[in-house]
Amino acid sequence: MRPVGTRTVLAELSGLQDVLALQAALFEAPLPGQQDVLAAAETVMVRAESPAAARRIGRILLELDLAAPTPQDGGLVVIDTVYDGEDLAEVGQLTGLGVEGVIAAHCDQTWTVAFAGFAPGFGYMVGENQALEVPRRSSPRTAVPAGSVALAGNYSAVYPRRSPGGWQLIGRTGARMWDLDRPEPALASPGHRVRFRAVRDVVQMAPEPSASAAPEAERPVVEAGSGLRVLSPGIHSLIEDLGRQGHSALGVSAAGALDRASLRRANRLVGNAPSAAAIETVSGGLKVQAVGDQVLAVAGAPSALSVVTPSDNGSGETERQRTVPVASPFALLDGEILTIGVPEAGFRSYLAIRGGVAADPVLGSRSTDTMSGIGPAPLAAGQLLPAGGEAESGVVGSPELQPDYPHDGVTVLDIVPGPRADWFDQASLDSLCGQDWTVKPESNRVGMRLQGTPLQRSRTGELPSEGTVAGAIQMPPEGLPVLFLADHPITGGYPVIGVVVDHQLDLAAQVPIGGSIRFRISPEYTTPNPGANEAPAGEPAGSPRKGSN
Repeated sequence: MRPVGTRTVLAELSGLQDVLALQAALFEAPLPGQQDVLAAAETVMVRAESPAAARRIGRILLELDLAAPTPQDGGLVVIDTVYDGEDLAEVGQLTGLGVEGVIAAHCDQTWTVAFAGFAPGFGYMVGENQALEVPRRSSPRTAVPAGSVALAGNYSAVYPRRSPGGWQLIGRTGARMWDLDRPEPALASPGHRVRFRAVRDVVQMAPEPSASAAPEAERPVVEAGSGLRVLSPGIHSLIEDLGRQGHSALGVSAAGALDRASLRRANRLVGNAPSAAAIETVSGGLKVQAVGDQVLAVAGAPSALSVVTPSDNGSGETERQRTVPVASPFALLDGEILTIGVPEAGFRSYLAIRGGVAADPVLGSRSTDTMSGIGPAPLAAGQLLPAGGEAESGVVGSPELQPDYPHDGVTVLDIVPGPRADWFDQASLDSLCGQDWTVKPESNRVGMRLQGTPLQRSRTGELPSEGTVAGAIQMPPEGLPVLFLADHPITGGYPVIGVVVDHQLDLAAQVPIGGSIRFRISPEYTTPNPGANEAPAGEPAGSPRKGSN
């Protein structure tokens, strides 16, 4: 048993058969406090509802007697592939097969989807031999095209959509690996057998829809109802709630608001349920107009909030402007315009409307998952966001206190050692916590890429893909950390050196591009003895702290 943060355990097993057996057992008879289960190459990750539940689950797992699962046969899937990938020649050299030999070896065997992960529709396929076993790239690509056929370790896979990735690319396909309009969204799910067929060309997938792709004049006109019309979406504005839990086996992460406390605060102010959908926006610039009288609140990064009442054409009235406070409910009357300014501190703001934003739920959530493409498209100018019916109490009558947000200094984040901290020597662990890391511009909701003095691994070789969590600090071979956020891939093949404690993920989400982070071993948690077969030890010693900045 290895702890992954404070609420998750990673069970290491002797082989894929035991992995599938444990996964089947946990799906058939969930343990008390179990929230999610994710199988990978040699591990099963179990997410619990609390640190105490994680410790209890860890003890139970060590005592389970695993029986072989019933074999699954999902049928045969044939995937037409053009073998022209960027890494094809390198794979030919690594394997000694040459380009033609790699193509023949890939097509001449049947692959079986052992488990899903990384992203929806991404199936880890096991071949019949080890002829194509190759390492991942030393540095992952920030964007791998959808339909890319790839190799890593002893697995093959197809990237279902454009996403970051470190696998070796050998070809491309037009097959749509994930489609929510199908009864079974995944084209190849665990148990399916797959054959790759070499072709000269493929039918290209239709481009993924984008709310901002078409000019405003070409977008359909939405009949006015009660809600908010988007006049300017700002840099990056999304609909988010508290996320979709329990779908890791489909390759779907929880997603949801990055600063959960701010979302809850904004909803509480307008009388909504805590999980009501709201707007998450970064760095200001969002401008919306009320359609009908509305009650709103903005929480999160403190910003100037200005409200303009347009002049009534023909009445002689002039335009009027007023300001409203953050973390306090206010009325936005029909036709009035709210603009969120650039934050004075922090990075993300949350705009809640009484009743919540009405949007179609996907897998139980209205959240946008930028990694998988699930959920509503990013906000676009001209879009009407109807108000829903998720109000459950009266509007709060007075402002609420907000925590401090990152400003000019260094934001300190408490961590616990990760499940693969033993891949690093003490000097690297000291360096992780002994320097200030800068948030790079390539950062997004998937993860924060950090710049600093690279860390060195003490162990060589490849780590089989395994489950991971938001807050995990993953370490690619180049030695520069990636701090996973809510839209992270659910599995990864780079060692996790540490995990940010859960209650400080909200603070991490507020560190802006160019901001500085310093990691600190959390004084509130103890770590298990090295090599001990125990789940995470220690619960919070008192109330959660907001952290330093």
